[in-house]
Amino acid sequence: MADFTNSFWNWFIIVGTVGGIIAMFWLNRWMTGPKRRADEKAKPTGHVWDENLQELNNPLPRWWLNMFYVTLFFGAGYLVLYPGLGSFAGMLGWSQVDQYNREVAAVDKQVGPMYERYLGEPLVQLAQNREALKTGERLFITYCTGCHGSDARGGPGYPNLRDNDWLWGGEPEQIKASIMQGRNGVMPPWGAALGGAEGVRQTAEYVLSLSGRRADPAAVEAGKAKYQQICVACHGPEGKGNVALGAPNLTDNVWLYGASLKVVEESIDKGRSGRMPAHAEFLGEAKAHLLAAYVYSLSHQATASAKGGP
Repeated sequence: MADFTNSFWNWFIIVGTVGGIIAMFWLNRWMTGPKRRADEKAKPTGHVWDENLQELNNPLPRWWLNMFYVTLFFGAGYLVLYPGLGSFAGMLGWSQVDQYNREVAAVDKQVGPMYERYLGEPLVQLAQNREALKTGERLFITYCTGCHGSDARGGPGYPNLRDNDWLWGGEPEQIKASIMQGRNGVMPPWGAALGGAEGVRQTAEYVLSLSGRRADPAAVEAGKAKYQQICVACHGPEGKGNVALGAPNLTDNVWLYGASLKVVEESIDKGRSGRMPAHAEFLGEAKAHLLAAYVYSLSHQATASAKGGP
C-alpha cells in the first residue's frame, strides 16, 4: 500500500474495512432469525403482491447464509495475509512491485540471451544487420513510439530520428548514451534580458535569417547584436549549436518546436525545457545497444540496407 500523508487515512481504511466485515457478520446472524417451534407457523410481514401473494417471516435458507459466512471468512483471511488494511503489508509480505520485479526477472532470464548476443557487436556493424534491426524495431515500437511516433519522425518538442539533425550528437555511441543516460535540455527564458517584446522579435528575426529564411533587415541587424551578447555562449558565433549542451544548430532550418516567427519568439521569450528519460536501469544495456543501432540506422538507410543478416 502507498504511504499516507498522516495516520488518519490509515486508520480510516482499517476501521471502515474491519467495521464493515463485523457489520456483515451481525447482519448475517440477524437474518438467520430465531428458531421457531415445530408447531409454530410463519407470520405475514404485511407485504402483499398480486392481491394474495404474501411475504412471510421465514428465515433465509441455511445454505444461503453459510455462503455469506464463507465469503466473510475468506475476506478476513485475505486481509490478514495480503495488503488491504491501510499500511499493513500483510503477513505474507506480498506487494505488486515485488511481483512485477519477479515477472520481469523471469522474462529477462528467458529472452535476455536473445539481446545479449548482439552486445559485443559494434553499433555501426549492427546497424547493417537486418535480423538485429527487426528486433530493434520491435523494441522501438514498444518503448519509443509514445514520444517519437510510430514512424520515428517525432513532433513538436520530440526530435525526428530519421533526419541527420542531432541535438546531442548523431554518432552511434552518442545515441546510445542518450538512451542509457537520458538528456535534459533547457533553453532559459530571455524575454526580460532582451528588453521585452521588441528585443525578442529582433532576435527571432536574426535567428530565422541564419537558416536563409526571409526576415526584416533592420530587425536582423538589431537582433544580431543581441544574439552576440546573449545567445552565442550556447549556439556559437555562427549559430551552429553545441552537441555538448544540446544546443540546436540554428542554420539548418530544422526546428524542434516550429519554424514560424511566433513560435521562435515564444522559445526565446519563455524558454523551452525538454527531457529524454534515462533507460539504462529500465531496459538494460543489451536492449539499449540494439535500440541505438536501430535509431542510428534510421538516418543511414542506404548503409543499413547494404548488408543482410549474418
